Amino acid sequence: MSPELPEQIQADLASMGGIESLARNIPAKTKLEIYSRTFKGLSDPIRLSILYIVRDKPLCVCVINRLMKISGSKLSYHLTCLKEAGLIERKSQGNWIIYSITERGRWLLQCMERA
Repeated sequence: MSPELPEQIQADLASMGGIESLARNIPAKTKLEIYSRTFKGLSDPIRLSILYIVRDKPLCVCVINRLMKISGSKLSYHLTCLKEAGLIERKSQGNWIIYSITERGRWLLQCMERA
């Protein structure tokens, strides 16, 4: 082990298989990116509000916008963050875009409500 590490840290690392063993505990980069997008999606009160709005019923963007009372560009940004996080999905119905919560989004809301 490295002499610049405290003795206790050296001993702890050695007992668990060394630095290499510790490094194997880090998930793959792709998985970390998914986690990061998910937490980004959940990190803003506006986005959480949108999740609650579409939790029970798929809705068009115009209804979401009436409830949120924010600019269209700001709403679009937040909807994109939620979609990239896999928390909502969108479907076209004629000229309308309908947003709904995904099972993952629903599950995460339920987890937060239990906390």
